[in-house]
Amino acid sequence: MQKILITGVAGFVGSNLLQKLLNSNYQVIGLDNLSQGNIRNLEPHKSNSSFEFVEGDIRDASLIDELVQKVDAVVHLAAFKIPRYGNAMDTLKINTHGTKNIFESGSKYKRKVVFTSTSDVYGKNPNLPFSEESDLFIGQTSIKRWSYAVSKLYDEHLAYSYMEEFNAPIAIIRYFGGYGPNQNLTWWGGPQSVFIEKAIKNEPLTIHGDGSQTRSFTFVEDMVEGTFLVLESDKANGEVWNIGNEREITIKELGEMIWNFVHPGTEPKVELISYRSFSGHYEDVMRRVPDLTKSKERLGYRVTTQLEEGLPQTVRWQRQFY
Repeated sequence: MQKILITGVAGFVGSNLLQKLLNSNYQVIGLDNLSQGNIRNLEPHKSNSSFEFVEGDIRDASLIDELVQKVDAVVHLAAFKIPRYGNAMDTLKINTHGTKNIFESGSKYKRKVVFTSTSDVYGKNPNLPFSEESDLFIGQTSIKRWSYAVSKLYDEHLAYSYMEEFNAPIAIIRYFGGYGPNQNLTWWGGPQSVFIEKAIKNEPLTIHGDGSQTRSFTFVEDMVEGTFLVLESDKANGEVWNIGNEREITIKELGEMIWNFVHPGTEPKVELISYRSFSGHYEDVMRRVPDLTKSKERLGYRVTTQLEEGLPQTVRWQRQFY
């Protein structure tokens, strides 16, 4: 039986991946400092003898070294997200320092590391859909919304450096727009989290810009399955893998869909929010859609849940908090 370290285990993907691994007879050590994750996500597993929770920070190099030595592989999910309204400093420090600790210990003990990056690294590239070989177009350094993408892009370069220098077994995943049970309930979790709350409370949906920007949204079970495939496959090592859903939808359409799940047959209430309300200048990406050819052909990855099925499940889960 293999033992896996999940960083960010109390978060959205981490807690759902934990369920998948325990169901697949893995043992799991989960690390989280609970700054973004929530301990309630781990409640169903607290009495499981195959799971050990450690409260700690990925920037603690000695702790990371101790934990990595105990396991067979690492899924590194812990990260700080896009600083829409806040300070970019935590995003840059946590995502770079913490990931360096993971790669350092992983290469030292020859443990496989699945590093989860983001589709945000594709930036403003106008050529869609994005394949793993697409160029990465990042905006100006004075616009702090790019600090998240830059931190993950730095980590990807760091991964390739450790692979070259130490023959470290590292695989890189770029996620596209996750949603589902255990998602963060604020903007950190994505627009769907906020839209669901607003709809349940019968309040206007707060849409940034005019809502014409598009995204692809991936149900968490599909994200977890893709992560599991990368973890289990040796042929995934040394490469980047898109994990997501190829369906493109505008943010406005997503909001309307959620509203109609909560209030069938009624006109959605909408409030458009100017980007000027953000802390500092904010620059949005107008379209983001993955090319999944590589993941499908070489890993056997398949999308099994579309929005019409996944969103109602997510709404039912989120209702309990209001």
